[in-house]
Amino acid sequence: MATISGISGNQFIPGTKDYNEIKYQYATSTYGKERDLNPGLIVQPKTKEDIVLTLKHTKEKKIAVAVKTGGHQYSGASSTSAPNIQLDLETSFRADEDRTIFEKDGKSYARTSVSWSLGEFNAWLTEHKLFVPHGQCTEVHVGGHVQTGGYGQLARSFGLFGDHVLSLEIVDTDGNFKEVTKATDPDLFWAFLGGSPGNLGVITHFTIQVHRDQDYNGSRGMKALYLYDTATLKRLVDILVEMSDNDDFPRNYDLCVSVLSSAFPLLDLWPGLDEWMARAHPELYGRDGLVAWPRTIVVYAQYVPFEEGDTCDTAWFDRIKEGSDWILGDSDGVEEKPMSQLTGDWIFRNVREFEHPYVKRTYTTRSRTLARDGWPDWVVGRIDDIVRPEHNRCWLSAQLQCFGGRNSMLARNAGNGTAFSWRDTSIGCTMDCFHTEETKDRAEDWQKVNDDEAIGPKGIFSKEDRRWLWGSYGDWNLDGVWSAYFEDREKYEKLQLVRKNADPYGIFTPNPFCVKRAE
Repeated sequence: MATISGISGNQFIPGTKDYNEIKYQYATSTYGKERDLNPGLIVQPKTKEDIVLTLKHTKEKKIAVAVKTGGHQYSGASSTSAPNIQLDLETSFRADEDRTIFEKDGKSYARTSVSWSLGEFNAWLTEHKLFVPHGQCTEVHVGGHVQTGGYGQLARSFGLFGDHVLSLEIVDTDGNFKEVTKATDPDLFWAFLGGSPGNLGVITHFTIQVHRDQDYNGSRGMKALYLYDTATLKRLVDILVEMSDNDDFPRNYDLCVSVLSSAFPLLDLWPGLDEWMARAHPELYGRDGLVAWPRTIVVYAQYVPFEEGDTCDTAWFDRIKEGSDWILGDSDGVEEKPMSQLTGDWIFRNVREFEHPYVKRTYTTRSRTLARDGWPDWVVGRIDDIVRPEHNRCWLSAQLQCFGGRNSMLARNAGNGTAFSWRDTSIGCTMDCFHTEETKDRAEDWQKVNDDEAIGPKGIFSKEDRRWLWGSYGDWNLDGVWSAYFEDREKYEKLQLVRKNADPYGIFTPNPFCVKRAE
């Protein structure tokens, strides 16, 4: 395939130097061959005019373009196959003028390009003593992140990253530069944020409201590590479920429990952990002095005051940290810290969890009776089944997080002009099983039991199949499983109409994982 004339940025075609490295996506290890994540051309635009030329070319050739900022989409939806084009914005807009902070009417805002990683964006805000809720993966880039929600540690207390957007700067299907807001184009604004990411136009920049440390003095956080133990995991899950089942639990608290199989690069979570581990557990170190990282449980717990008179329930933290093997911070492990610094503590600094293919699952539920229904025992048993066996050549990365209650900002932000689904979620449960080629069947069989027992009319976790776009898995044809990602047919059909208007030529339809355009 030929390159496009007039493009000032880099272009790569199959077989040329760097093509294989540049085309890489998080999903390549799992779906690179099955879904043919091999674009006919990769364009790295330097300017918006490069984007216009790329879209004009795709329209003339009757092909499509996949938009990528970080390439972290688990199903591979930010990639495509030949003859389609990959539009790679990862390095496109990184000049000083591509991010700025400003004040208006006593509030703080940030205008940023889509080309920054989450780790970079967080560090930039922290320098200015500002923060915003966002996810936890350092190499996720903010362009895809903002469109799929930006679910993270602060979702109960502050809502989603995407909830804070004021405006989107886009290049549309005809090459026009537009600013999209709730006032100027409410349907397109709504659809961009949670509807069909990457399939409505090319976002280059956006403006987002951010929060100031000074407005939340007294915030606290705890990052605790436990060597894996079934009883410890059950105790922590019980605390999580006690929180999620209580519809009146205060907004001030966020809690996430992670389980990581052996060999997870823990130093990416705790740079100082190596010294402690060498003293406390010398048996983990081989003759060469290299540590064999054990199976672990990691807990992130947070408190933030919102009103004068709010006080932290230290007993809540005490219950959680009981029996922990290591806690980041001061002597009691619960640090009073500015929120901007805490948001940095919650980031996973590794690029990916394990260097293997994976079978992904992210479930959500609106149940408020998980304790009564026996889900804590069930989920601990399922995790134990894959984590405890030695040398089974399967590795688990699991996250269980409380999102719900009537005080949760995830729920309270419903109707705010965005399309993010399942606002009534009480718990989100991610269980990603990594495997070798030889153990793929074992990982798939384990997940099949989870699907059969957790989800459906008799499911112990959720009576409905409820998925988030950021954690997509399974069927590659979104139109065939739309009901798992959107609450009702009316919402899906509205998205179809917006897609039809925004993408009349089909140039933003590079693969099946998108809302189908209305006929």
